[in-house]
Amino acid sequence: MLPSVELQGNSHHYHEISNDQAFSHLRFNIYPDGGVARLRVYGVPHRDWSKVSEDEQIDLVAALNGGRSIACSDEHYGSMSNILNLGRGVNMGDGWETARRRTPGNDWVIVALGHKGEVEKVIVDTLHFKGNYPDSCSIQGAFVKGGTDSQIETQSLFWRELLPSQKLTMHAEHEFAEQINAIGPITHIRLNVFPDGGVSRLRVLGKVSR
Repeated sequence: MLPSVELQGNSHHYHEISNDQAFSHLRFNIYPDGGVARLRVYGVPHRDWSKVSEDEQIDLVAALNGGRSIACSDEHYGSMSNILNLGRGVNMGDGWETARRRTPGNDWVIVALGHKGEVEKVIVDTLHFKGNYPDSCSIQGAFVKGGTDSQIETQSLFWRELLPSQKLTMHAEHEFAEQINAIGPITHIRLNVFPDGGVSRLRVLGKVSR
């Protein structure tokens, strides 16, 4: 994965890996000996989708399934990637929260699904957000073929409506199934929050499309 490289004392070293293979284990070699404080390996989780039944309902945006937050309007108080983490949030900082808007419009986040699929249910969790939760939310979706993240951000304004605007309440899980529009297989979603506020977790449940 990475050939031998020189290291310096008391330093961070970042090395880009040009490899699109999936790995379950790695071996870290040091020459000839010495101390290393931390090892970090960054990447995208990989799931063997061939082992997922077409009838199995799965969280298509979960980080563990390869879901990725790729763009957002603002992440003033929390990272946009937090909403894809496992379990429920431990506090407000474990979610995604935007600053109060002083201009017209709304905040949003774009998520790439781990695998293309058809959505059957959405869960929007505002756990821990009591005076700073969004008034409402909606979701758009699209089947994207190619394009950079910045191009996808622009295109998302015109994506089809997957979930019409729904009211949200504080510190609660909100499940939407009957409200979901059947728009076929998608690869990306855009969660819109009105006008701003915090979301702890987002679940997009559905079946994979082959």
